[in-house]
Amino acid sequence: MSINATLIGQMITFSLLVWLTMKYIWPPIIAALEERKVKIAEGLAAAERGQEEIKLAEKKAKTVLKEAKEKSAEIIGSAQKRANELVEESKMQAQKEGERLLEAAKAQIEQEMLQARENLRKEVSALALRAAEQILKEEIDKAKHQDLLNRTAEQLG
Repeated sequence: MSINATLIGQMITFSLLVWLTMKYIWPPIIAALEERKVKIAEGLAAAERGQEEIKLAEKKAKTVLKEAKEKSAEIIGSAQKRANELVEESKMQAQKEGERLLEAAKAQIEQEMLQARENLRKEVSALALRAAEQILKEEIDKAKHQDLLNRTAEQLG
């Protein structure tokens, strides 16, 4: 056997092996590689979308949290304002009530003072009448005497 014939046989066998590999083995391997490439690309794209969605969700969460804080601050401010208004309103009512009670007490004192004057006037007139009766027992008529005392009481009062 010559080296040339062996070499030609090996070349034919190699070519046949290459052709069979290219025809039957290579296409499924390439298809599997392409399919795997597509799956990896889809996975990477999904991971990127997930990262973007996480960033958007974080931004949205921060926005919602900020809005909630602002709203709670607004509610607290409103409640504080209302509490201050209630305190002021209570102070005003207490002041009005105090003034009303003071006026009522002054009116009661005035009423009692007038009543005491009237009682004193009656007692003075009764004492004067008794004294006059004792002094003048029968010199003056009772009706005239009462009229005189009434006029005197009006002048005093």
